[in-house]
Amino acid sequence: MSRLESLTLMLATEVLHWQVSGLPRFLSQPEGVSVRMGGTEMLSCEVTEELVPFTRWERDGRAVELDGRVIQLPSGALVISNASQTDSGLYRCTIDGLGPPKNTEEAELQVSADSGVEEKLETLQGPVAVAKVVGESVLLPCVMKGYPVPVIRWTFNDRPIDEGHERFAVIGGGSLQIVNLTEEDAGIYVCQADSGNMTSEIQAELTVHVPPRFLTRPSNTYAQESMDIIFECDVTGSPPPTVKWMKDGDTVIPSDYFRIVKQHNLQVLGLVKSDEGFYQCLAENDAGNVQASAQLIILALDVALPSTVPSLTDATTDHVASSPAERSGPTPSAPRDVVASLVSTRFIKLTWRLPAEPHGENITYSVFYSLDGTNRERVENTSGPGEMQVTIQNLVPDTKYTFRVVASNANGQGESSAPLTVATQLEVQVPGPAPNLQVVSVGATSVALSWERPATGNGDIQTYKLFYSEKGQDSEQDMDVTGLSYTMTGLKKFTEYSFRVVAYNKHGPGVSTEDVTVRTLSDVPSAPPQNLTLEVLNSTSIMVRWQPPPLGTLNGELTGYKLRYRKGLRRADAIEISTSQLFQLIDGLEKGKVYTVRVSATTVNGTGPTTEWIAAETFENDLDESQVPGVPSSLHVRPLVNRIVVTWTPPENQDILVRGYKIGYGIGSPHAHTVTLDYKQRFYSIDNLDPSSHYVITLKAYNNMGEGIPIYNSATTRPQSAPDPTPMLPPVGVQATVLSHDTVKVSWADNSLAKNQKITDSRYYTIRWKTNIPANTKFKTANTTSLFHTVTALKPNTLYEFSVMVTKSRRSSTWSMTAHGTTFESIPGSAPKDVTVISKEGNPRIININWQPPTEANGKITGYIIYYSTDVNAEVHDWVVEPVVGNRLTHQIQGLTLDTAYYFKIQARNSKGMGPMSDAVQFRTPKAEPSDKMSSDQGLQVKPGHPTLPEHGIGSNMDKPGITGSQENHILVIVVIVSVGVFTIIAVVVGAVLCTRRSNSHQKKKRAACKSSTGSHKYKSSSKDLKPPDLWIHHERLELKPMDKSPDPNPVMTETPIPRTAQDPVVEPAHQRRGHEVEESVSTMAGRRGVRPKMMMPFDSQPPQPVISAHPIHSLDHLHHHHHHYHLPPRGYLHHQISLRAPATPNTYLDRAPSAESVRNQPPAPEPPVAPSQPLTTAELQKTEAVIEEEEPPSINPPTAHVRPTHPLKSFAVPAVTVSAHNPPTYETALPSTPLLAQPASGVKTASIGTLNRARAPMAVTVPSAPDQSETSKMLDMTYETDELSEEMAHLEGLMKDLNAITTG
Repeated sequence: MSRLESLTLMLATEVLHWQVSGLPRFLSQPEGVSVRMGGTEMLSCEVTEELVPFTRWERDGRAVELDGRVIQLPSGALVISNASQTDSGLYRCTIDGLGPPKNTEEAELQVSADSGVEEKLETLQGPVAVAKVVGESVLLPCVMKGYPVPVIRWTFNDRPIDEGHERFAVIGGGSLQIVNLTEEDAGIYVCQADSGNMTSEIQAELTVHVPPRFLTRPSNTYAQESMDIIFECDVTGSPPPTVKWMKDGDTVIPSDYFRIVKQHNLQVLGLVKSDEGFYQCLAENDAGNVQASAQLIILALDVALPSTVPSLTDATTDHVASSPAERSGPTPSAPRDVVASLVSTRFIKLTWRLPAEPHGENITYSVFYSLDGTNRERVENTSGPGEMQVTIQNLVPDTKYTFRVVASNANGQGESSAPLTVATQLEVQVPGPAPNLQVVSVGATSVALSWERPATGNGDIQTYKLFYSEKGQDSEQDMDVTGLSYTMTGLKKFTEYSFRVVAYNKHGPGVSTEDVTVRTLSDVPSAPPQNLTLEVLNSTSIMVRWQPPPLGTLNGELTGYKLRYRKGLRRADAIEISTSQLFQLIDGLEKGKVYTVRVSATTVNGTGPTTEWIAAETFENDLDESQVPGVPSSLHVRPLVNRIVVTWTPPENQDILVRGYKIGYGIGSPHAHTVTLDYKQRFYSIDNLDPSSHYVITLKAYNNMGEGIPIYNSATTRPQSAPDPTPMLPPVGVQATVLSHDTVKVSWADNSLAKNQKITDSRYYTIRWKTNIPANTKFKTANTTSLFHTVTALKPNTLYEFSVMVTKSRRSSTWSMTAHGTTFESIPGSAPKDVTVISKEGNPRIININWQPPTEANGKITGYIIYYSTDVNAEVHDWVVEPVVGNRLTHQIQGLTLDTAYYFKIQARNSKGMGPMSDAVQFRTPKAEPSDKMSSDQGLQVKPGHPTLPEHGIGSNMDKPGITGSQENHILVIVVIVSVGVFTIIAVVVGAVLCTRRSNSHQKKKRAACKSSTGSHKYKSSSKDLKPPDLWIHHERLELKPMDKSPDPNPVMTETPIPRTAQDPVVEPAHQRRGHEVEESVSTMAGRRGVRPKMMMPFDSQPPQPVISAHPIHSLDHLHHHHHHYHLPPRGYLHHQISLRAPATPNTYLDRAPSAESVRNQPPAPEPPVAPSQPLTTAELQKTEAVIEEEEPPSINPPTAHVRPTHPLKSFAVPAVTVSAHNPPTYETALPSTPLLAQPASGVKTASIGTLNRARAPMAVTVPSAPDQSETSKMLDMTYETDELSEEMAHLEGLMKDLNAITTG
């Protein structure tokens, strides 16, 4: 309740008291006095405290003007200082404002000339203790009379008061007035009077109360179930305020889960959904009260907690939602094998195994636990990703708890494990109960406690905790005590308390003692009796009645009451009567005299405070009650809207006793309602009436003989205020024009204006807006007097809705139709958050970097830029840059150096630009690689039938900056490998020639048998019939992609430009763009398969190396519209296998098992029909490439190979070998294929040797070199004509020249 409400209630109570008690009365009458010229005098006006504000003074019938010389004290007395002849006259005190004015008798003030006779110093009124509230004013009276005129000085806390201070003033000859009180004004004030021959000193204490004030207010909070939160509420005030908490209007009772910590803060443990709501902190003291509230919103477990908490209402909770795009993937399954690996009295350690389906690498865990049998869970999270154990602390010994574990990945929380119930151990090392607990009352508010050291328990006692509670109260309070005794003070008087003691050692609290009950000693009552009333029975007796003091103020058992009464209002000898009843008859009084009465309560300790003096006047004569009273002499009514105020005067015949009055009233009839009032009552307010209604009112007096003759009157209540005028037309044509990322201009038209839309009156417009979210009902508003308004401070990239209303005088329109506008995007306002770096398992040179989007994206994120460096203090342009296109939140970086500290920063970008960088995150790569990787770095051994090649394809570390190899060694290796392959082919051919020389007849039979059984092609002597060899790169997956760049590049890949140096060899234009074409090819595959290969360009100046590439040739008409997928034959069907292997160097890093195979041309039978086409030119041939997508299968895979012709086609032909008919290879395509040359057979593939620029490291094609025995036998069984052998030798010689030109060039 506010102070204003308290004052209103107090005033209403006093008005009711006056209504019951009758007209106000004076407790004493002023008496005539004489004062010397220049002297000081006081005229008393003794009334009750509540009547003082209504008193005023008159002199000779005119109001006395108050100033610094003539003042009125808080008691109502009038003080005249420095008197002069103008002050003489007749004075009277008047009570005005409560019905008819009430005046005292007139008292004459005479001002005499100064006779020079000395007068002793006399205190007319001294200061008394008073309590005020900060900001109020106070008057401390100090009225001294004497001659010579006394000099008055004031001190505050033994220091003189500076009367020149603007807030301090001495008025009325010596009274101290202080305005605008502050807390520092509280203290002891002393009035010192000195008349020359006498001195006097009176002191009084001023107490300044300070209303409660918040130092810290509770704040709105987002939380999730099972979490712990604290609402802070720090208040100050004087006297210290009491604080209580309420939730949704109900008082919060402290319990195991609702605790009051740090005096006033509220802690809620293990949140549940029902804890959501509004929490209020209420602080109150004698000076006032304050309250502050905060909202708690419980979010779902899959919703991320926001970093900033706005002002919350029920309508704003839907603002916080998870993004479906970020949480669309699978979540982990339940953790396995949850066990309690360590159980103690107050903690339990849990361990578990990885979920069967983690669906990610950065797995975190949350442990939910609760008391067995309750549904309020608390949560404990693991300290880092991948940690699979946690220790739950602060448990209760010998208590069962239920645990469950939930794993989380980037997509949210997964399944929960099965509940696990574990009981803590029994506490055996805590102290036992403290023996011999003694509690003795030593006062009305204090008790003395003592006890002995516990006999059991290990370790030293650290402290004792003393628990106590008031009888009948559920709440228990506690305090820490270090010794074996304690005296507790500040308890309630004559109140029963229970006490117990618990000893603490290093293991925690011990066993509590039994409760000991004791009652504090009694004392005198601290409050007077209540509701003291006086009833005049006749001219010689008065009946006095009262009620006991409030229960909390008795302070003991009441033994009786003491009643004191005296004649007159001035100080006089009082007569005391003792009684144990709640009423007392005082008789034998004088007729027509005023008597004052007061009552006090007593206990065995003495008498408590007394009530105020209450006055009553006996009748002049005993009134007649042998007949009913006469009619009241007058009845006046004053109608209002909902009530009528009635005033009256008593019957003219005052000799007939009146016991009271009865008022009847109703619409059209006075008998509908009746009210009985006391005989002292002279006015009454009839409330809760209907407006504009005619009421008839009757009033009659009554006594024991019956009711007298009534008096009638009538009145019509006033009408209700006029209804609201008709509303205005709402504005129309509301438009929202977006001006910038945070500004929207709203304009409209007003149909109630003239056609020129000119505003000539005092109307104004109210614009309201909010974000276009259905759950958001909180609007912001602004007023304007024009037909447009510019709304600022909006959020970027946010849809807002706007509406307008018009107000003119008391008329307002409804809201207009809404207009919408989306603010422009702006650069990200914050950096990406939660940046984590994790090394890849089994490959310490590769790391995965993960992050979360920036809190203030201010638009759609189109990409990120990753900066990393080994020097955190390096300039930004010296850091290595890794662009990431799109809204992906993870990236892989390869080729890092072992045992090196790297620093990573991430920067987000949108369509408006780049945002700020995140803080640098440090990560140190491991010191060593796994053993299998070490062996790969040292070189791979090639086994027969299983050729192996170090992987230097796209994304390998040979392409990384900073990792170099010997290009000259690579050339030498390729020359050696090609030479060995050529000589192997020559050896096979020579062997075939030798076979033909054995027996021509036998060879012809063999040839005929071979032709009839296998259907192989005959070789003609003409070179145009020769088929080019088919060099086929065998891999699990093969895709063809046109070299022309798509107008819409794949957003997942980021191209890295390749700087050139003067050392680059001069190549044809087709060569210059191959680096980008290869990158685009890989990008396309990565985009389709969800894998983003890492593309790094070498920056060394080594010359380009030859690369053998395979080009499956197909129609180029529809390459932009289809993808090709080929199912290649197994290794058992490879006819000619050539092994090309480059030795591994120490700088190479093998990321995948290498392999490559070459497949000869296949029989045309299983292939689809092909349309004839013209031979392709070299430029057309360069528009097609084959890309082998890299993956990590468990077996050995071939490396990536790219086939690009660099000059007019040079090929060689080898004898065709027929594939076994029982297991034909499969070759599927969605497009018709076109042979490279005009050959009669289809499905032919050509091999060419070209040179790539330095955008890629050298890549060798490995072809298995160990054919099956059956295939070799078939080859040896073939016979050739002499002209055919000559043709073959010519082709072999051309091949050797080509190889020599390539290796030397």
